[in-house]
Amino acid sequence: MAIDFKLYLITDRKLATKPLPEAVRLALEGGVRAVQLREKDLPIRELLALAQELRAVTREFGARLFINDRVDVAVSVEADGVHLGTESMPASAARKIAGSSMLIGVSTHSLDEALAAQAEGADFITYGPVFETPSKAKYGQPVGVKSIRIVKNEVKIPIIGIGGINSGNILPVMSAGADGVAMISAIMAADDIRKTATAFHKALTAISKVVCTDYCAPR
Repeated sequence: MAIDFKLYLITDRKLATKPLPEAVRLALEGGVRAVQLREKDLPIRELLALAQELRAVTREFGARLFINDRVDVAVSVEADGVHLGTESMPASAARKIAGSSMLIGVSTHSLDEALAAQAEGADFITYGPVFETPSKAKYGQPVGVKSIRIVKNEVKIPIIGIGGINSGNILPVMSAGADGVAMISAIMAADDIRKTATAFHKALTAISKVVCTDYCAPR
């Protein structure tokens, strides 16, 4: 499967302004076409039930569903992929369990981690935090927009920018070479999730058509 999305929603039910299934549905109505279920503190049976519910709604919208870390849950609900963290099993090991048809994303925070993820067989990476954000504070200082271009020049797999991305800084992130953006609180915590997702979806569509601006230095 190919990476056919630019807006990657990562769930956080504690931030969501609606019950999580409803919040995800609203985001999908707004144009989101990839969702990562990331609820690490849920007991396995609750996580599995939630994954099954999100699998149904993402299929309804023709959207991708990824499961954070739990390859077993991803296989069980026939998700489109799994997303691994820096302390998870390597992508190569996950591939042996998930098979060749499942997409594997890996979270990275440096060029070395990005190169390692690619070498281990990841289909795409998230890279960040690009800007300061409470949800990614434990990963250190923001990597900044310029480092996206550095990583883009070194890896061949798609790069999804993550961390503090909003309507005011999405253009430089994409212009630096990101293939998409991942969002948590910007959508999950929005008062109007559908409207917010729609705005980001339209912005990404417009940016992809824009002729190079001052941010578009040669790669």
